Amino acid sequence: MVYLAPLPTFLRVYRKKSTEGFHSCPYAVALCTAMLWIYYAIHKYDAYLLITINLVGCVIETIYIIIYLIYAPKKPKILTLKLLVSLNGLVFCSITLVSHFLFSGSTRVRLLGWICVAFSVLGFAAPLSILREVIRTKSVEFMPLSLSLFLTLTAVIWLGYGVLIKDLYVALPNILGFSFGVLQIIIYMIYRNSNKVVKEEKLPEHVVVITRLRSVKSREVHPVCYPPDCDENNERKDQNVKNKTGSDKKSNKEGKDQNAKNKTAHDRKSTDASNQV
Repeated sequence: MVYLAPLPTFLRVYRKKSTEGFHSCPYAVALCTAMLWIYYAIHKYDAYLLITINLVGCVIETIYIIIYLIYAPKKPKILTLKLLVSLNGLVFCSITLVSHFLFSGSTRVRLLGWICVAFSVLGFAAPLSILREVIRTKSVEFMPLSLSLFLTLTAVIWLGYGVLIKDLYVALPNILGFSFGVLQIIIYMIYRNSNKVVKEEKLPEHVVVITRLRSVKSREVHPVCYPPDCDENNERKDQNVKNKTGSDKKSNKEGKDQNAKNKTAHDRKSTDASNQV
């Protein structure tokens, strides 16, 4: 069940052709853990159930990781490949070689059992890597509830199985797995109704002031200006236009008055000349 729990997540990744904010760490750790449990079960007789379940888990986790690598951006893809090489390459090979050549019999089984316990705890804790993002963004979009529920339920089942067969290495990590699963469910319930917080950069406000064109002889066009000196410049230009317009009107008025005076004087002179004749 726990291996099939992320299936809706990867169907979403396939439909959207993007891994969005999902992490590959839980799936890489789960693959390494399943491989270690198979190796442990081979050395522990009559553990066919462990071999079967974890073999299926290896296939499913491999498919998940391949899908993730296909649709992941460059940086997460590189990190995933490094994690796979480190865990499933160097770590697994080192454990296999050391346990095979340096230990034997029941000592080897105990060593592999404790190593499987450590990696099982790491596998249960791997989904906790996204809890920081959930708390920071107050959004559970990338922490599926199904994964947490199946993780908790599976831990309870394997805990019961480990108690029945009296295998401490099977029972012990599932106690912690149950605790981690409950913690994830609690975090999910806290933030499930919270809105996603997106911090947007506030853009500076620009006030555009357009000076109205005036019907003046110069036909000057005043361009658009922006803060901070826009208002002051426009006031100065408006004042200059007003002064110039006032000056032009005054000059025109004085010219008209002078012409009227000259015309009046000329008419009087013509009238006087006519009277003399």
